This record gives sequence, structure tokens and C-alpha cells, in this order.
Amino acid sequence: MPTINVRTTQNVLIQYQVAGVWDRILAFFIDLLIFIAYFIIMLVVLEGTRSFQGWTLVLIYLPIFFYNLFFEILMNGQTPGKMAIQLKVVRLDGNSPSILNYIFRFLLWPVDVFLSGSIAITSIVLTTYGQRLGDIAGGTTVVKMKEVTAHSSTQILKSLEEDYIVQFPQVINLKDQDIKLIKEALNVNVQLGNPKPIAILTNKIKSMLGIESDMPPVNFLYTIIKDYQHVTSQMND
Repeated sequence: MPTINVRTTQNVLIQYQVAGVWDRILAFFIDLLIFIAYFIIMLVVLEGTRSFQGWTLVLIYLPIFFYNLFFEILMNGQTPGKMAIQLKVVRLDGNSPSILNYIFRFLLWPVDVFLSGSIAITSIVLTTYGQRLGDIAGGTTVVKMKEVTAHSSTQILKSLEEDYIVQFPQVINLKDQDIKLIKEALNVNVQLGNPKPIAILTNKIKSMLGIESDMPPVNFLYTIIKDYQHVTSQMND
């Protein structure tokens, strides 16, 4: 499964594996059991009061409708079902999702669950980073909370293993000044939470070097830096 680098508040990149379709289905069914339990409890309570007016139906269905949005915002990308399976919603660029990201995911939820969830399942299986339509709209995906590796930004930039395989040999056409600019853009993203410079720079680098890649911008730029450092170090040996 592909991985996503998630940045912590301590400026550490933790690599998580993208959640598979069965993990997400299991989390969904746990949340569904909570829906059913809540629905039954409310029916019992309202039956006792013999009050089934319009507002009582709103009281029953409104929390169910906003369940995912409420818990993902409140619990930083998790619902009770996701927490039980140790899953979490993250942005593809490695930063924490904003409320707007969660809203985009929520708005397309009815479409994703249409036809017994077949649309969501198909999208998760076919996309590189396991995204349902809501994830694609929100720029998010779901990862397993069990980390694969954890590195500080400095460690990543200095990591030049002897068996390292260069992914983009076109970096030979870059200059030191280009790499410096990439590092500055990444720092702006970390310190100010502004992803615009890395998005612009990613497109520019791809165009300049003739690279086609669906790698998230942060991952792509760090890979470019590592490739460049490895290639230039080999030239100097």
C-alpha cells in the first residue's frame, strides 16, 4: 500500500500507510452500529413520552446525518469507528485537514454511499491513495495510525543511504539555487501553514524536468531534494 508523510507540530514527518478498503468498511460498520444503537434508544425514549412530532424526527435523524462531520472535526480526523480500527483522515500534503476539507468530504458522502457504497469502494480501489469521491474533493485520504517510519525534516534531507534508488534522475538538470528555493517553500508550508508555494513549485519542477507523478506535493519535493543530493554526491565522489 502507498504511504503518506504526516507532519506533526514538532516538525517531524511520520510515514503512515494508506488504509485499505476493508479497514474502512470495518470502521464504517462500527459507526453504523452506533447509529443503530442511538436510533433504538431514541425510539424507546420517545415512545415513552408518546411524542412523535416533526421536531422529534429531527432530533433522531440530524445527529446521524452530521455524525461523520461532527466527530472528524471534534476528534481530529477520526470517528469512533475509525478510532477503534486506528484510522485517521489526513491531507495528501501531510498537513492536518481544515474544517473546509472535512466539509468537502461530508458533502459528497451521500454520493459515495449510493448503491450500497459501491461508488466509494470503486473509487478507493482505483485511486492511488485510496480516496473516495469526498476525499478527492477535500484533498484527503485515510491512513492507518500505526506509523511506518518517523523522521525529522533534517534527517530526511540528510538521509543518503548507499542503496538509495533515485526516483527522478532528471534532477541532474537542477541547480543548487533550485534546491534552496524548494527548501524555502517547504519551510513556508511548515511555519505558516501555507501550501500554495509548494503547489506552484511542484508544477514548475514537473514542467521543467518533464516529470509525470501523482505523488503528493510535499512528498514529491522531499524526493526531489533527496534525489538531487544523492546524484550530486555521486558526482563528487
